[in-house]
Amino acid sequence: MTTTASPLWPAPVAGRPLDATVTIPGSKSLSNRYLILAALGSRPVTLVGLLRSRDTELMMGALETLGVRCEADPANATTVTVTPPADGRFHGGVDVFCGLAGTVMRFVPGLALFADGPVRFDGDEQAYARPMKPVLDGLEQLGATVEYRGETGRLPFTITPPARLADETCRVAIDSSGSSQFISGLLLIGSRLPGGLTLTHTGEKTPSLPHIRMTVADVNGAGGRITADEHARVWAAGPAPLQLPDRVVVEPDLSNAAPFLGAALIAGGTVRVPHWPAETTQPGGLLPGYLERMGAAVSFPQDDDGVRYCEVAGDGTVHGLGTFDLTAAGEIAPSLAAILVFADAPTDMVGIGHLRGHETNRLEALVNEIRRVGGVAEELPDGLRVEPVPADALHGAVMETYADHRMATFAAMLGLRIPGITVIDVATTRKTLPDFVGMWNGMLGE
Repeated sequence: MTTTASPLWPAPVAGRPLDATVTIPGSKSLSNRYLILAALGSRPVTLVGLLRSRDTELMMGALETLGVRCEADPANATTVTVTPPADGRFHGGVDVFCGLAGTVMRFVPGLALFADGPVRFDGDEQAYARPMKPVLDGLEQLGATVEYRGETGRLPFTITPPARLADETCRVAIDSSGSSQFISGLLLIGSRLPGGLTLTHTGEKTPSLPHIRMTVADVNGAGGRITADEHARVWAAGPAPLQLPDRVVVEPDLSNAAPFLGAALIAGGTVRVPHWPAETTQPGGLLPGYLERMGAAVSFPQDDDGVRYCEVAGDGTVHGLGTFDLTAAGEIAPSLAAILVFADAPTDMVGIGHLRGHETNRLEALVNEIRRVGGVAEELPDGLRVEPVPADALHGAVMETYADHRMATFAAMLGLRIPGITVIDVATTRKTLPDFVGMWNGMLGE
């Protein structure tokens, strides 16, 4: 049952050390990549453990607008069968609504290349501030026409596919410094192009490289032939039919585990997350190592049924990290920032300048909210600095969430140790965690 939360939610304080097992829903990143790849195939695919949240609902809605069928099992809504159009052509002359979902606004436009007419894209008003131009520049280099109906490089826009896709290998060069999703959005369709795709990233840094590796692994798992020269920042996708296996199981979202596992450091005690993969392409797979560096005891026990857990234990002590390169996993920066508010030494999280272009400017938002509760933080050119303060300097406040799910979970984490924190619009967590409040209260035994 989904818990209903009021617009103003009092974040509960942990009154005792934690002892909880928290089951995390399926990975949003994998769910939406599998949905795209299933749509690009030629026969139905059943996705098991699919995340059902606002972002995945937006993705399924976008695909259905384009002529894809997404049918949930009546007995289990997280099992969804995706049936692509019979002729492999997507519907044109339609309106795709992206909401505030980066994977929808940056992955679905590539499907318009294979549509039978123009496709119009729009989203939430806040989505108009999110950068889109690199992926749209790439589609123009592939022959599409992009008409901006607002500010150049941002929603809303219309994509008209070319009359004919080129037979030779297409070469595209874009600067994807603002988001790895620009590269992923093009690689997801590269193998469907008649001559394949060679994609060059012209920027100096590649943000969230693990997410790009995830895309490469998923495409290749569907029969694609992507090779990568990460040093040269070049990816080559040979032409190949794409088809996922008939049944695909979605891993839990390891980045969404960060608030819960991180809670063990803030409040003390032990938190366990089941079904933790031994190997993964998710950036969240780096989380246990990060928490260990911050002072947690981390282990991976298995139960009698062979289920593997990530178990994190803490005693309320948090170590600062000095200069810490978080390029590979910037999406967990808000959770790490919440923990570092209680650290014993400063931390400079660097390599995350691209977070300024997420659901909100996360670096600015984190600084604002840390200062709001009496903490010390400042933006860096490419990151965020968090400094320790005496415990009695921290105080309750009404916390803004900026329509950003990770800012809401960040505020909840602070509330574990700081009494009097109230969170505005905690329901924004439905973007990736449909019942965050219920899960959080359950972890606390409330």
